[in-house]
This record gives sequence, C-alpha cells and structure tokens, in this order.
Amino acid sequence: MSVSRPTLLMVEDDRGLQKQMRWSFDAYDVVFAEDHDSAMAAIRRHEPTVMTLDLGLPPHPDSTDEGFRVLTSALALNSGLKIIALTGQHDRSNAIRAVGLGAYDFFAKPFEPDILGLVIERAFRMAELEAENRRLQLVANDDRVAGLITRDPAMLKIARQIERLAPTQASVLLLGESGTGKEIMARALHQGSNRKAKRFVAINCAAIPDALLESELFGYEKGAFTGAVRTTPGKVELADGGTLFLDEIGDLPMGLQAKLLRFLQERVIERIGGRQEIPVDVRVVCATHRNLQDRIQSGDFREDLFYRLSEMVLQLTPLRQRIGDAELLAHAFVHRFGQANGRSRLKLREDALQAIARHPWPGNVRELENAIKRAVIMADEDDITAEDLGLNPAADEPVLTLRDIRDQAERDAVIRAMARSDDNVARAAELLGISRPTLYDLLTRYGLRAS
Repeated sequence: MSVSRPTLLMVEDDRGLQKQMRWSFDAYDVVFAEDHDSAMAAIRRHEPTVMTLDLGLPPHPDSTDEGFRVLTSALALNSGLKIIALTGQHDRSNAIRAVGLGAYDFFAKPFEPDILGLVIERAFRMAELEAENRRLQLVANDDRVAGLITRDPAMLKIARQIERLAPTQASVLLLGESGTGKEIMARALHQGSNRKAKRFVAINCAAIPDALLESELFGYEKGAFTGAVRTTPGKVELADGGTLFLDEIGDLPMGLQAKLLRFLQERVIERIGGRQEIPVDVRVVCATHRNLQDRIQSGDFREDLFYRLSEMVLQLTPLRQRIGDAELLAHAFVHRFGQANGRSRLKLREDALQAIARHPWPGNVRELENAIKRAVIMADEDDITAEDLGLNPAADEPVLTLRDIRDQAERDAVIRAMARSDDNVARAAELLGISRPTLYDLLTRYGLRAS
C-alpha cells in the first residue's frame, strides 16, 4: 500500500542541482520550478507546505530581484507557505531581507543535504503544528455557544458574532422562525458577558395574557389591585445586574410598548400602584419570529421602540436551509435521549436519515427534537426507522457519490476558467493550477471544446 508523501517545492534553475536535490530529499514528493511563472503554477497545482527558493533565478541569475519577486508572489498566493531562502555563502543582507519579507528560514549554498534536510523537516513540523493549532481554535470557538450543534457556515458566522457581541452592552434583536435557537443565542450572549454571575431572566411576551403581562414585567405594590396581598418585583427588576430576554417581542401589546420604551430610555421602572422610580441596570435581548417592519407599517409596533431594541440584529437560519444539520442534530438527539432512557444502543436507520434530510421541518430544531424524543421511546428495535419518526420513507433515488459531486465541481471550474481566460487554454490551465495536457483531457472528458 503506497503512503502519501508531503510535497516539497524546490525553485531551482540548475538542472544538475535539481538531480542532487531529488536524490537527497527522496522522503518527499519533490516538485521543481525554474522561474516565477512555473513556481506560481506549481503552488496552485500542488499546494505545497514547504518551498526552498534559490534567490538567483533567471532571467537575471546574478541578481536577487527575481528571487524576491517569487518570494513576494508565493506568500501572496499562500501566506502559510514555509519558504526557505537559499542564499550565497556570505550573503547575510539578502538572507535577513528574505526573512523580513516573510521567509520561514534561510540556508547558505552550497548546501549540505543532511543539515538542509533538518531545516526542511523542521519547517514541515512547524506547518503541522500551526494547522493543528488552527483546528483546535476552531473547535474551541465552536464550543463557545453552548447548545449549538451546527456545521452550517451561516450559523457558525452568527456564533462568531455572538462571541464578539457578548462582552458589550449592545441591545440585540434575534430574528428567526420558531425553533431556530433564539433562546440558545440569548443565553450565549449572557454567558459570554461580564453579567454572567447575575441572573438570566426570560419571559415570553406571547404566552402571558395582556392583562397580566404588565405586572409580570414591572411588578406591583401591595394593594395595587384585588389579590395583590404583597409587594412583588417584576421580571425587569429581578434581572437587575444581569440579562433580560424578551421572547416574541413582536406580540407585546401597544400600551406596554410605550412603558418598555420609557424604561429603555430612562433605565428606571415603576411597579403597578407604586410612586417610586426604581433604577435597574439590565441588558435587554429580544427575539421574535414576526416581521417587525410589517408590524410597524400596520401600526402594531412602535418604530421608535424597534430602533431602541435593534442596535444589533441577527437573523437565524431555518433548519431546512442548513445543509446536513438535520442529520447531525438527529444523531445528537438520539444519543442524548437514548442515554436518558436507558437505550444507548439506538441508532438511526438509513431510511430514517433519508426522510430526515428530505423533510422541511417547519418547526425547525424544536420539531426535530420532539420527533426524535418520541421515536426513542416508541421504537421497537435498536434501529429507528422513518415510520418511528412519523415520516414517510424517502422514495428510492440514485445516491450522489463524492465522485459525482467532485466531477460536477471540476466541470464547473473548467468552464469558469475557460470563460475567464477567453478560451486561452494556457491561461486557463495556469488559473486552475494544472498543465495544458491535463486541461485538454478535462475538456475532452466533459464534452467541452476550446474555441
């Protein structure tokens, strides 16, 4: 079984030295380039991690101008490329200049293969460590929003925005369909802020009757109305020092909108039946599935309140638009509920996964979670089927393999490159990072003709 070797690009125009280098560094897949253009094409085509660069290149091998041009262009094409500049024996100034421009290291010619080999090996190791560090940072960042399970780029972007917004005092308005995770994002804003030691208080403005909502929000004094047997603080007051999450703010009655606006402007409240202004320090985060602009036009929502609440607006993506997330979440829910119900061996059968992928999930993550919870309880076997989920099994359809997807992407890339280069095969091949014969083969394979 063949083992893939790391690619080492060596920019060297001396053919005799090329043979020595290939023999000396046979642990790598050595690729050679002799000038600026061939070096750029090799970087695009082979995507090397490490490159050695002779600074004396044609058309002016006695000057370092072309070598530095290659160095600059290579780093512009791939800023993470580890470049080892090969200089003259006493050429200290150019060695320092190369490192100053971004080269990883330098080495004097004529080189000793064993010592240069150690420098190259160290460069590969450093590149590996940097790549691993980037991967670990991504994993750590993805865990910042507790409870969020996604690989969708739009949702990951929102998670990064949440991370940046959390330490600030900005009011945030979360928009999205029911079940898309607005409360998870609100809690993440609280947990990432300097208020996390205080309370996170949530209230659903659509779930409480209008007659009771004011007292829930602002509290009341003893004797303010029949049944008010003691003074009771409201949700706003309870959240003092922490975060107040107003869910379904779009359903807030017009009368309460004015009172909420006054609180946001003055940062003081008055309990029902009270005469004393109570200062409250609270961060307000709101969420709604409604279109607030439409409600402003219809006169159901105050425009001045909207602008007060929407210092930052984040739009959450519905599950049906998050490619692959439904299946990813389904596996996570099966594991969670299986463990909780003593059925840790449960797994999703292929027909269930296909049905999950095809279902539009109008209730988003909440609907999927409930479907999995029911299936974990009701499934007769260790496999959860589409029927257990209450979904229709997906009709048999041809499976789109990775090769199919790759071929389509390759064909599209060839078409774009040919269009961009005005059907110039040499230029298109350079853009794609491949040789002209390879491009001719691709044109033939996909039934495309160069004009």
